[in-house]
Amino acid sequence: MARYLAITGGVGGAKLALGLTHLLGPDELSFVVNTGDDFEHLGLHVCPDLDTLMYTLGGVSNTDTGWGRAGETWQCLDTLAALGGESWFRLGDRDLAVHLQRSARLRAGATLSTVSAELFAAHGIAHRALPMSDQPVRTLVHCDIGTLAFQHYFVRERCAPRVSGFSFAGAERASPAPGVLEALGAPDLAGVIICPSNPFLSIDPILAVGGVRAALAACAAPVIAVSPIVAGAALKGPTAKIMAELSLPQSASAVAAHYAGLIDGFILDETDRALLPELASDTLRVTCAQSVMSTLDDRVNLAHTALEFLRAFQ
Repeated sequence: MARYLAITGGVGGAKLALGLTHLLGPDELSFVVNTGDDFEHLGLHVCPDLDTLMYTLGGVSNTDTGWGRAGETWQCLDTLAALGGESWFRLGDRDLAVHLQRSARLRAGATLSTVSAELFAAHGIAHRALPMSDQPVRTLVHCDIGTLAFQHYFVRERCAPRVSGFSFAGAERASPAPGVLEALGAPDLAGVIICPSNPFLSIDPILAVGGVRAALAACAAPVIAVSPIVAGAALKGPTAKIMAELSLPQSASAVAAHYAGLIDGFILDETDRALLPELASDTLRVTCAQSVMSTLDDRVNLAHTALEFLRAFQ
């Protein structure tokens, strides 16, 4: 049986992940998920990208915001704010239950991999989602007001500071979570998909964990990436803004260049078809697709395109 691996983080990654699960069963597809966004807040261990994927695959995500749960209530947060507590990071009442359970299990000695598997199963999800590491790796954003923890930049400051670079604290000491390197080296691996996640904030933290970049570069199966930039803009999040501040072209071509040496194929949005001749080469195959995922059909169709693209390498 052919197996596939998707590398993901954020809302865009979760959208494509959902499409993939409609085409591939739990024995055919697994995920490696960014945990560079994780942080301790109000004494709780919060994993935004794992939870976004979990809520999306579990059918309980808030499709209006792209994060959090549908039908959420905010009584705890409202009371916290009235008491003078930190309320800038929106934790809903149902969402809090996940963080309470995760934090309790971690304090009891369970690994993040184990706890994540338990939480995904509790949400009825059979596909395997691996955190990039069981050890803490924290994305730091270097910007014009200093060095900020990721959530302080992304949520508290709303991505307003001007970015000059990133680092990933703890990456040099962290090991990939059990199963990550094994998945990349599996003899029956048919392909790897880098989802349309922010390359700098969602994918680079995964690649920074010891051995992951090298394993991806050496992967015998084809590796493809889906561009998160469409017609020079990011569909969601600060990708295009960050690229401008790093003096990079705000284009899908710059994303492809960022993944140079790691990918064998690249998917452009149809609106960027004019870039195809300049990107396609002897070492990089390029195709175009409708990559804006507004509906479930959009997600499934893009997943189908990605899988067919991978199969064309065989």
